[in-house]
Amino acid sequence: MNIAAGAPPESIRDSVRIMTLQAHMLEAQAQFPQATGTFSWILSALSISAKIIADKVRRARLENVLGSVGTENVQGEVQQKLDVLANDVLMRALGGREGVAIVASEENEEPVILRDDGPGVHRYCVLFDPLDGSSNLDVCGGVGTIFSILSHDGRGRDSLLQAGSHQVAAGYVLYGSSTVLVLTIGRGVDMFVLDPSIGAFMRVETGLRIPAGNKSYSVNEGNRKSFPEGYRRYLDWAQSNGYSSRYAGAMVADVHRILLKGGVFLYPPTAKAPEGKLRLMYEANPMAMIMEQAGGKTLAAPRRRVLEIQPTAIHQRTPVILGAAEEVDRVCAHLSG
Repeated sequence: MNIAAGAPPESIRDSVRIMTLQAHMLEAQAQFPQATGTFSWILSALSISAKIIADKVRRARLENVLGSVGTENVQGEVQQKLDVLANDVLMRALGGREGVAIVASEENEEPVILRDDGPGVHRYCVLFDPLDGSSNLDVCGGVGTIFSILSHDGRGRDSLLQAGSHQVAAGYVLYGSSTVLVLTIGRGVDMFVLDPSIGAFMRVETGLRIPAGNKSYSVNEGNRKSFPEGYRRYLDWAQSNGYSSRYAGAMVADVHRILLKGGVFLYPPTAKAPEGKLRLMYEANPMAMIMEQAGGKTLAAPRRRVLEIQPTAIHQRTPVILGAAEEVDRVCAHLSG
């Protein structure tokens, strides 16, 4: 387009507008005259962390940071070298932001209280899974970072124990063929892609909505025999009705595909994990907020919305059903049958 050819300003704005993540946040901040910029600084720390982690993931084989460190995290899972590295990056980046009161990581047994809220001081709690699907790294599979932001409500450590419906923002970063950041601040879902040539996340989609009509499901069918009967009934029905199975072994990769293509993601309870395996605070809540903001649905059980669960522990687990609303309803119909 030749901008000098007399195009009206509106056409210029609509057709050639360049929007970075930072500009996106400043634009959103301008709509709230009382905003101090604290929240934007926290998102800046998350985006910087994502760039560092993306670089480490890309160079993992070259820098010999694949494989485990020989220890287990608080979840009883073997820690990968990049789990530890990603966790350290996020902790250091967020720890330097004045607006962060508490940081909690899936990899750490206890949250880190950085600052106590004083009178009139508004700070935030940030929870994250630093490297979801890290076992995929050895085979160059997709991995990601998931994060959730809550307002600090003055209860100290207990400020973390808020239902997901109280989240201020949530998002994830997918480290794959490109580095993609998906974000909601409670006003729809936006997607950004890292342009490595300029080192910035560029906005590529706004107001994302989960498409309907995709006959696919995502679940680890290796555990099928230990699923409750209702889930097995659903899988029998889906396979008899032309559904395809899509499972990447990383929640971020599976949810990203559903956000863009539709379908449903399942992580049922099993005999080994009767309360479910996914972490409510670090995985289920942020993904539920994104799904619902994109027009989808997220449940822990047929009549239990994930975002309404009142957590009692920061490492609490939950079953999850999420995706296009009509596909979630089809799963629930079999669970209730």
